[in-house]
Amino acid sequence: MSSTARRVRISGFLATALALTLSACGSPGGSSDSAGSSDSSAEKAGGYPLTLTSCGKKAEIKAPPQRAVSLDQGSTEILLSLGLADRMAGTGTWTDPVLGGLEKDNAKVERLADSYPSFEKVLAEEPDFVTASFLATVSKGGVADRAKFAELGVPAYVSPSDCAGKDNSGDGDGRRDKTLTMDTVYGEIRDLAEAFGVEKRGERLITELKGRVAKAKKTIKVSEASDTTLLYWFANSDAPYMAGCCGAPGIITRELGVKNVFDDTREEWPQINWETVADRDPDVLVIGDLTRKSQTAESAKKKIEFLESNPVTKNLTAVKKKRYVLLSGQAMNPTIRTVDGVEQVADALREFGLAK
Repeated sequence: MSSTARRVRISGFLATALALTLSACGSPGGSSDSAGSSDSSAEKAGGYPLTLTSCGKKAEIKAPPQRAVSLDQGSTEILLSLGLADRMAGTGTWTDPVLGGLEKDNAKVERLADSYPSFEKVLAEEPDFVTASFLATVSKGGVADRAKFAELGVPAYVSPSDCAGKDNSGDGDGRRDKTLTMDTVYGEIRDLAEAFGVEKRGERLITELKGRVAKAKKTIKVSEASDTTLLYWFANSDAPYMAGCCGAPGIITRELGVKNVFDDTREEWPQINWETVADRDPDVLVIGDLTRKSQTAESAKKKIEFLESNPVTKNLTAVKKKRYVLLSGQAMNPTIRTVDGVEQVADALREFGLAK
């Protein structure tokens, strides 16, 4: 599309948003004329408008989204798994290649940026719905605050996994006051399916994911695995981010009956020095295999090179025995891929002879 045509589209979008704002100001209490009332009744008959509450704010969706923009890979893969590629206008913020089986659908949707796209770039797609996996994505320092989208009449939804029972007020990745479970991820699937009017697809996806978790659990004897300790390393070799007790890695740990060596901290991803890691000497290292390049030691290859050459880490039990489990970044975040993490760690425990 030419730059001139693009500018025309953006201008039209902003003009429409302004008109909606002025109309709302001139109609106290949300009153409307008879035609508007008729349209509203028709939408309500089909389940719209509907309101979704996420991370403390409400998003009113007046009709099934047709030009959604997904600003994090986790929410993107949920929408693609629900068969909604034809109703997506763009995506952003990627850590990994797209989930296997979704490649063709993903190719149909424009990738606005590998990291945060600019607010202007998102608006250029004329979105009618925005979704994100992390509150930071739609806050100051991210793409834009949700209030900015709201000013333009664009509802914005944030995954409850990043807020339910979690305190994000600090400088790090937050602290879990309440232990996360897959039920919160399933709740996100239900919310997004409802937003698009594809509730049955959402329930089918949830049933499939639950079945996979149950199957993986059956392959592990908890009595044999209960003394096995795991460490989850997401990124950074200088000041490594290790998983605390209660986020997505905690789901994997609890489902399989093993132990996280840092389950005594409720911080989501505390930065822990290697000397402390050596003191705890985990049996297995679960390491993030990322394709992004924003931290040191992003890929599994770089992580393993570091582990096997660093004087502090090369004598770890897991390093000596090469007990490495490579997970995508998305499997270590609270997403549908956390189920992949459950399956892959279960397979590895059996392979390492730590569970039968």
